[in-house]
Amino acid sequence: MSTANTDSDDEVNVLQLTLHGRLVGYLAGFSNGRNVLSFAEEFTGDPGRPTFSLITHPNFPRADKVLSEPWARSQRLHPVLSNLLPEGPLRELIAQGLKVHVDNEFHIFCYLGEDLPGALVVTPMEPDQVPESVLTTHGKAKAVKFHKGNKENKFSLAGVQMKFSMKEKDGRYNLSKGDALGDWIIKTPSTKHKNVPLNEYTAMSLAAMIGVDIPEIKLVDLDKLDNLPQINLPDEQQAFAIKRFDREDNARIHMEDFAQILVKYPHEKYDSANYEQIGRVIYEYSGDGLTDAQQLARRLLANILLANGDAHLKNWSLLYQDQVTPRLSPAYDIVTTSVYIEDERQYALNLGKTKDWYAVTVANFQSWADRADIPWRAIKPHVDDAMDKARTLWPDAMKDLPMDEEHEEGLIRHWSNLQQDFRITTN
Repeated sequence: MSTANTDSDDEVNVLQLTLHGRLVGYLAGFSNGRNVLSFAEEFTGDPGRPTFSLITHPNFPRADKVLSEPWARSQRLHPVLSNLLPEGPLRELIAQGLKVHVDNEFHIFCYLGEDLPGALVVTPMEPDQVPESVLTTHGKAKAVKFHKGNKENKFSLAGVQMKFSMKEKDGRYNLSKGDALGDWIIKTPSTKHKNVPLNEYTAMSLAAMIGVDIPEIKLVDLDKLDNLPQINLPDEQQAFAIKRFDREDNARIHMEDFAQILVKYPHEKYDSANYEQIGRVIYEYSGDGLTDAQQLARRLLANILLANGDAHLKNWSLLYQDQVTPRLSPAYDIVTTSVYIEDERQYALNLGKTKDWYAVTVANFQSWADRADIPWRAIKPHVDDAMDKARTLWPDAMKDLPMDEEHEEGLIRHWSNLQQDFRITTN
């Protein structure tokens, strides 16, 4: 972004935001680091508009007010946009290739704008196409052309675990470029933790056995991945692949995670909310609130049983299959984290006043349901059914799933240390 100023004008780069081919608004990036999203009148004035975020849905409290004012932030983007960007090593990799600071969210957002999570599309605007109203949201400004960077940049980074949006064709996977939408998320092996792809494949498979809704998953040989950046990889042979549920027949399906919905930044994903809030939003606003709340309960139990301490705000999402109505998305990022973190005994957010999976009982689930205003009588049969399936199916299934032997032993120990309500025996 240009940092020069004229005598009277601040220079601004402007991005156009569209959703399902409909204009949403304009994101202005000013030379002083201020970012301002202004909504187009044709979007805010249309009661049949596609849902940009749950907080802009016509049924959401104060949605009209939320849309009536520009969303302004300094340096960072608004959380609804900021959470569309990758975190950690992948973000560092992209920033390195673009030769920008890792916190330059406007530039990274523009670079990734053709294949963001969900259905939002971001396009740099020519200066003469920028509406005058956009240039007056922050004093007097002059639009300048934005150069978003070369997509052929060569990246090099000592990664932890990297994940890429890739396009599958004839059993091979290519890093998605340009108009080719990635239809799989590929997670390469980690240089920090061993056999993460095998761990995630096993945990997700076990979750599916107890009624958790998951996308198609598979393990993919590394030699089937083409055009990967130059990243360090351990001596492991397979990556974890999960089908993108926000893509279907090369079309985009909109989605957002709960950090976006609750307007929290990624660094707040562990300590700014609890599972009661997630449950309440799902039960009240989903197109089928009870079914989605029942599914949520199964997933909460799965995370406890599978020792997944990382089910934070960004690992729960809503999907807008019909462009308007929110539904709980399929599950993702279920991993047995306890095998990598010594003495880990907590899940990510509070559930019925506890985060300790060795203290949690069915009573905590009832407290969670009560606090989320979800009828417990409709939840308990799903908790009981999921528990019965885990006890019946999991011990034998572990013999055939590819989890590392040491990790398998750790998971089985975890089962034996849970409270009686949730204990699983393998003998």
